[in-house]
Amino acid sequence: MGYRLSKIYTRTGDTGETGLADGSRVRKDHPRIEAIGDVDELNSMLGVLLAELEDQQVHIPELASVIDVLAPCQHRLFDLGGELAMPDYRALDHDEIERLEQAIDTWNEELGPLENFILPGGSRAVALAHTARSIARRAERRCQTLNLSEPLEGVGMAYLNRLSDLLFVVARIIGRRQGIAEHLWKPAQKAGHHDG
Repeated sequence: MGYRLSKIYTRTGDTGETGLADGSRVRKDHPRIEAIGDVDELNSMLGVLLAELEDQQVHIPELASVIDVLAPCQHRLFDLGGELAMPDYRALDHDEIERLEQAIDTWNEELGPLENFILPGGSRAVALAHTARSIARRAERRCQTLNLSEPLEGVGMAYLNRLSDLLFVVARIIGRRQGIAEHLWKPAQKAGHHDG
């Protein structure tokens, strides 16, 4: 496979437009470009999370299974970016969604039911997983905005939905592997309620 990027800057986007794979040009704030950008941001955040997990795996070997599930997601998000840039291109399929669902089901059995809402925190890795989850939700919303004006084919939106579910479970399983108690939400005191 030859090099695909011979020049990093082209100056063609200096006026606020960018090119799609079919040669057409759109504004950089077009819903399709917004969706591509959020998928790219999610992929970058997954890279940060994976780097953190790989560092910690030295001391917590049980994190290897989390890395094994998440690492392919970076490739699949790149595929999704390709689908968004080339509307006739298809790379994602239901097998990948089923892979995520199997991991969710396996880890949920180990974790047990939730007792309350969870705050994003407890450790850096847990917080990074929640950050990735929230970016996945935003990417899903951006794709839905695009879908309203330019209907999307394929399973991309379902994949983002399932990936955000996976990342929620990943945050919990990381904390469990690290031996960190979940940070549960504590509701605010009701107005007018005073102790003493």
